[in-house]
Amino acid sequence: MIAQRGRAALMTSTALLLGLAAVLPAVAGQVSRKSQPMGMQDPDLFAPGGDARAALARLVAEPGVVLKAYAPIADGEAQDDIVLPSPDALRRTKPAAIAPVVASANRGDAALPTGSVASRQPSATGTAALPDLPRLAPDPSMSANAGPSDPMAFAPVSGDTPVLDAATLQQALAGWVGPEPALDRKPVPAEARQRAERLAIQSFYADRGFAPLWVEEGRFDARGRALLSRIDHAAEDGLDLHGVSVSVPHGGEADVLAVSEISLSEAAAQYGRQASGGRIDPSRIGPSVAVKPDVADPTRVLAALRDAADPAETLRAFNPPHNGYLLLRAKLAELRRNSEMSDRGSIPSGPALRPGMRDARVPLIRARFNLDIAPRRDVDAGLVYDTQVAGAVADYQRAHGLPASGVLTARTIASLSGGNPRRLEDEILANMERWRWLPRDLGQRYIAVNIPDYSLDLYQGDSIVHHARVVVGKPDHETPLFSETMKFVIVNPYWNVPLSIVKKEMMPKLAADPNYFANHGYETVERNGETFVRQPPGDSNALGHIKFMFPNRFSVYLHDTNARALFGKTERALSHGCVRVDEPLSLAEAVLGRDHGWTEARLARMVGGDERTINLPHPLPVHIDYFTAFVDQHGELHLRDDVYGYSARVRAALGLQS
Repeated sequence: MIAQRGRAALMTSTALLLGLAAVLPAVAGQVSRKSQPMGMQDPDLFAPGGDARAALARLVAEPGVVLKAYAPIADGEAQDDIVLPSPDALRRTKPAAIAPVVASANRGDAALPTGSVASRQPSATGTAALPDLPRLAPDPSMSANAGPSDPMAFAPVSGDTPVLDAATLQQALAGWVGPEPALDRKPVPAEARQRAERLAIQSFYADRGFAPLWVEEGRFDARGRALLSRIDHAAEDGLDLHGVSVSVPHGGEADVLAVSEISLSEAAAQYGRQASGGRIDPSRIGPSVAVKPDVADPTRVLAALRDAADPAETLRAFNPPHNGYLLLRAKLAELRRNSEMSDRGSIPSGPALRPGMRDARVPLIRARFNLDIAPRRDVDAGLVYDTQVAGAVADYQRAHGLPASGVLTARTIASLSGGNPRRLEDEILANMERWRWLPRDLGQRYIAVNIPDYSLDLYQGDSIVHHARVVVGKPDHETPLFSETMKFVIVNPYWNVPLSIVKKEMMPKLAADPNYFANHGYETVERNGETFVRQPPGDSNALGHIKFMFPNRFSVYLHDTNARALFGKTERALSHGCVRVDEPLSLAEAVLGRDHGWTEARLARMVGGDERTINLPHPLPVHIDYFTAFVDQHGELHLRDDVYGYSARVRAALGLQS
């Protein structure tokens, strides 16, 4: 009878506790009850959503204690406080720790879980007391980022949740990598790269004993979920991960969990490779593209994520950190969410408009620029394309990289009408990709030459401290893209005529006029048995009065010019490859430093003498770039002509065919 009453009481209390599971979170952490030994009261064992599990576990482990805790209190009995499960129940309680206790209770004298304190001494009631629940270390998956806003933080966990063991992960990786390809079959480059990347991921896991990095208790841990969220937003940085699929785990067998583990690591590795410039080989864009991005391999990516406190931010950081890239990224987001261009309608095409002309499109243009119509007696005054409208159009053209003529051209109409939004997005993406080609560290102080903008900027951090117009190479004499370090400048330089110019341009003239060299101020010199042509210093020297040297394999440098009228042209792709700089002595003062005694006036006094070499006080990085889209400090997007066709080739290589 006693046994039957005990079982009946146990069943009744079980039903009662299940009904109270929803009420327990609201109960205060301490309720006045008769004091009873309750074992461990570690608050780390409890978390929201686990109250029912906590109560049931306690019921099975210590039935006498629980039933007596809810028994009526006899008159006159002392009332002490006992601790019931708080609303912070079981967040970190591993099912593997509770399940053996439940099982041992069902089996009578079955073995106790490892680490528990076995005490089978009879209690005062004659009931054998089961051991306290073991203390558990905090679950590393529950990071500070995994709070109530994380829907996976409180996902139900089954007592039989499989564990992703090393042997299963090792076997899954071997199957994923696959066997060595047949010797008589040469894999295509994409296949070879994929296999190399998979081998690298396999090797990474082998070095850590095939311990999982992301999967814990049948799901991605908090770090893995944060990483997956970053991967889901890869398009914000212009990346394309559509070919990569992540299998999100929701329990399942160990081999299924292994697939999830591998798929997340592969996606992260692909993100890191693309973000660091691995989508395109720049050398395929053109022979003068000599940049080489530092592409992150899978081992480098996964090692960085393994050691990171915030793996999502660490993965994002494989994208360029430069301000120019971040401004384009923000403009891309604005373009994608803003439908203003399409909402405001288009301006019909028609003949070019100049000041004084009348046209039915003029009111639309006035409305676009919020221009008022001056009061006139002429009822058609609003149709006049006057100087006010032309001035507004010129300002717009200047801001958008169009010739600032004030004439309403077909190209200006297309831009005002929004053009092709997808085409603009693709142009931004192509320029973001070219940012990946640059060194991550441009230098605290550096020079950037933008070929399509025909400009040079000297940066101090993110601030431009000197700006100059430049002349760059013709489309058939491209200025190469590369990065080097300026080390010295030469005042009153000789021009050593490149051999290509001598052969292609000078030799035919010399054949027609044997005195061509002497008549044009050139001289020949012998070096190691070879004859070279050079032009002495002077006002007629093609390099002008100064050149800025950053030794490179292209023999390209910045220099003055004796043809300064070229800086007045809008399109300045006119040189043989070197970069001609407007107001070069001002640039020399900026790079040599007034604080080192080098002023523009002092340098001007040196002009006309012998060749002089002046070393820079500090080496200065020089980056020759190619950006057809960029955002200024006011947030205005500027577009430039694709002088060498590089942008079109990048768009094609990225699969952007708009």
